[in-house]
Formats: sequence, C-alpha cells, structure tokens
Amino acid sequence: MRLVHLDLKGAAPRVSYLEQVFPLLSQLGANGVLIEYEDMFPFKGELEILRSPYAYSEEDIERIQQLADQYKLEVVPLVQTFGHVEFILKHEKYQHLREVERFPNSFNPHVPDTLALLKSILSQVIEKHRRSTWIHIGADEVFHLGEGIDSKNWMSHHKGDVGTMYLKHIKEVLGFLTAQYWGLQVLMWDDMLRKISVGALQGEGTGTAVVAPGPGSAAAPALCPPWQASCPVPAGAHALPCWECGYDHYSVLCELLPVSIPSLAICLQTLVNGGFTEDAKRKVLDVLGLESVQLEQSTCEGRGVFPGVEIYHMVEQVNGHLKESILKALEEESAIKGWFSSYHRKRQFGNPRNMESFGSKVLKLHEDWESFVRDLRAQLERIYFPDTVEEWMEENVNPYLDQLRDLVRDYR
Repeated sequence: MRLVHLDLKGAAPRVSYLEQVFPLLSQLGANGVLIEYEDMFPFKGELEILRSPYAYSEEDIERIQQLADQYKLEVVPLVQTFGHVEFILKHEKYQHLREVERFPNSFNPHVPDTLALLKSILSQVIEKHRRSTWIHIGADEVFHLGEGIDSKNWMSHHKGDVGTMYLKHIKEVLGFLTAQYWGLQVLMWDDMLRKISVGALQGEGTGTAVVAPGPGSAAAPALCPPWQASCPVPAGAHALPCWECGYDHYSVLCELLPVSIPSLAICLQTLVNGGFTEDAKRKVLDVLGLESVQLEQSTCEGRGVFPGVEIYHMVEQVNGHLKESILKALEEESAIKGWFSSYHRKRQFGNPRNMESFGSKVLKLHEDWESFVRDLRAQLERIYFPDTVEEWMEENVNPYLDQLRDLVRDYR
C-alpha cells in the first residue's frame, strides 16, 4: 500500500480538483488515499454541528469513491478517536468530554459519552465507505493524556500509567469496530505506542490493529504487523502526508496541494523505485512536465503541466518577490522616508514636489501586484472554497500588500 494522506482540516479542495489529481496520483505510483475528513464530512443528525459550512455533500463522498475506483486507489477513511479532536471538542456541546477542561485537543477516555460519541462518528463515516476494507483510527499525539482529574483517579485506583490507560481506550474502540464491522481492518499511528513498553503491549495486545509510523515520520519504510508481539516483521505499507491543511484545527495553513505536488511526486516515485533513481527522476519530470528538479534547493524548473500548476508558479512569485519588492519600495526610497513618513501621512502634510518623485513608481508597483492578486484569487477559487482562499490571502499576501495599499491611499 502506497497511501497519499489527504488531511482536509483547513484547505479541502473541491471535488472537481480531485478529479484531476487522482489520475495523477495513480500514474505516479499511489494505490490508495488516506482521507482525514475532519469537519468536511457530511455528518447528520446530532452530529451535524461538526460540519464545516463548506463540508462535502453525500454525493461528493460518493463521487470521491467512484474516482478512486476508476483510478484503482483504495480509499481509507481516517477518523481521529483520541487526540486531534479539536473540531469536536471546541463545541460547547462536547466540552464535558475534554481530558483537560481548558484544552480541546484530546478526549477524556473515562466518560461513557466519549465512546458513545465515537461510535456514532465512526458509524456515519463507515456507512458512507462500504467499499473500504480499511479504516484508520488516528490516535496520535494525545496531548495532556493523564493530566485530567478522571485520569489521575483512574491511574491511582488501578495502579496504572498513561500507557495502559491509552491502550484501554484503543481496545474499546477496536472492540466496537471488530464487533460491528466484521472484516474491516484497522490502521493507527504509532507515536503513542513508542512510549509504551513491549511488556505492556503484550499484556494489553488485541491483535486487531496495524500500526503505522506517526504523521511526523509517515514516509518511514515500514508498518508493524498487529501489535501483540514486538513488531519484528515490516509490512509493505507507507503513508505520505499531504498536509495542505494545518498541523491541527487551529493552526494556519501549511501548504496548498498544488504547491506540494512536485514533492509528493518525488516521494511516490522514490517509494516505487526504492530510491530517487534516474528512472524515478525521469518519470517525475515526464509526468509533471518539468525540465529539472533540484532536491537540495527544493526547486523545480519548467512550465509544468500538472493540475494547479498556475498556482504553483504564482505562489513562487508571492514567496520570492511580493514581500521583497514592497519592503524595498517602502524602506529604501529616500523620498518616502524623508518626505512621506508615517508622521506626514497621519497629518496629511507633504510637498507635492517630493511626493511626485516616487509617486509613479509606487502606483505602478501597486497596480501590478493588485492585478497579479486578482489572477491568483481567481485560480485559487477554482480549486478551493472561500474560507481557504481568504485565509491564504490573509496570511501570505495581505500583510505586505496592505502596507502598499495604505501608502497609495494616503498618497492619493
């Protein structure tokens, strides 16, 4: 299994873009997609509160699976069942399920409502993925586990530790899945298990979960077989993270999917070929329509023909030139520093003779970047929902362009 992890908490692409991306993933060597829907899943009933305003529809979920079938990609839904549940625990309705009352990161495993809620969430997701033979239960980075009052009491009464408490909750989740969905195979991340002794794992072993290297090391070369022994035999499965969203529900966006495609292509071909060989490099260049890739510099050369390549090049322009060109105009232009400072602008006080010496240059720079940003926004809106477009612009464009806009406004 060579899975591409699509983590959708923050920058979920429109399904029309996935229609272009799935054939590319297949062509580059992927045979599955690990989809972490988070609030993009069309939850119903009591769970409807978890849906993003831009959540996929049930028809979208079906379309995604049809596309995956068409391009021979196994769909593995990922439902976080312990940590990374901010999208759930941020709601007042579920605040009582927090491990630590102040933080929405992790579930309290001792409250019966926690498992009941997870059963509802898992059931809704699985019911919409009847073709899937795998499900991923996340379970990585369970921050603050053991710090809540209920957990401290449990460890005291049962002479246990955080590790055994963690395993107890995972066993309950796995028990539900194996009883309710016979034959469904379970994946989970391994970072929390690394902290637990082999003896504890053997004592609490279930034999029903395949353990994957955690997202921070997700391209590591092996999965462990069902935890029960000490994982002596690597299994052939890999998950490549495509973190276009954010590191968690509250973080800023990491990267946009079109910008990460060259990196993803290199990783997939490295897996297929056992290294980034000349064959792997040639395949990447041919499929993506590039002239060269420089791994050490993290750069690609050539126009490219992959989906979203326009955004790839425009983001390069933003990263490489927007900030530099604006700050250079504002900070290195002596006429601005000497005759159009914040003092002058605040008091609308200045000599036209000095202002005209920099005016045409500043107005042209402003006009050029505004035109560029309009084109960039149009490209982004073809792939992303409005919330993603606004956040990306706010984080990457506006901090610099707004300075230029303010200067032009005051100049006029």
